[in-house]
Amino acid sequence: MNEPGYLEADTVAHCGVSLAGNFVWSITYTDILTGWTESRAIWNKGFEGVLTQTRELEAALPFAILAFDCDNGGEFLNYHLVRYFQQRKRPVTFTRSRPYHKNDNAHVEQKNWMHVRQLFGYDRFENPELIKLMNDLYRQEWFWFRNFFCPSMKLIHKERIKSRLAKKYDEPATPYQRLLKWQGLSAEKQQELDKLHQRLDPIAVKAAIERKLKRIFALVHPQRLKAVS
Repeated sequence: MNEPGYLEADTVAHCGVSLAGNFVWSITYTDILTGWTESRAIWNKGFEGVLTQTRELEAALPFAILAFDCDNGGEFLNYHLVRYFQQRKRPVTFTRSRPYHKNDNAHVEQKNWMHVRQLFGYDRFENPELIKLMNDLYRQEWFWFRNFFCPSMKLIHKERIKSRLAKKYDEPATPYQRLLKWQGLSAEKQQELDKLHQRLDPIAVKAAIERKLKRIFALVHPQRLKAVS
């Protein structure tokens, strides 16, 4: 991949220990080249919620979606999402992973842990009011923190030398830094991202994340709040 826009998508269940009943799901979208990642929360995982959040995501991305790769869940493999990507002037390539081959979606599977589980853990989220609060955090502070301040290394080469596997990585960089290296980024969009980056204070962003998490988990565990009060 020599340009951004090749997305992988996956869902994460906030079901606790049981998939029965109704609860919140998170959708994670990640760009293969830059690592630019965003998440959204939906109630259950019907196609309507996935399509709505995908539309919103595309409008917010600093680059066009060129290809969309997902797993074999019905929330992705349905006529509505396929039509959304295909019936346009420049159709988006729509592909899916092989059944039972999680490594086909390795980029987004990796982000599921860093962008969703590290933030919300494994509790059961069965209050619909959580959707608005989670998306407020996903769209703002958590998005800013992960994409503008969290560097990562990308594997660029690996070679087996006898019994040892030698790996070579590139220099650590944030998704924002990787995106700026792309020659196709418009001057207007680069200026917009630069202004956003300059006004962000990572300490203030982290503090805001903690405040919003307290509000969210007050709804996840209302009984604990009552016990404390």
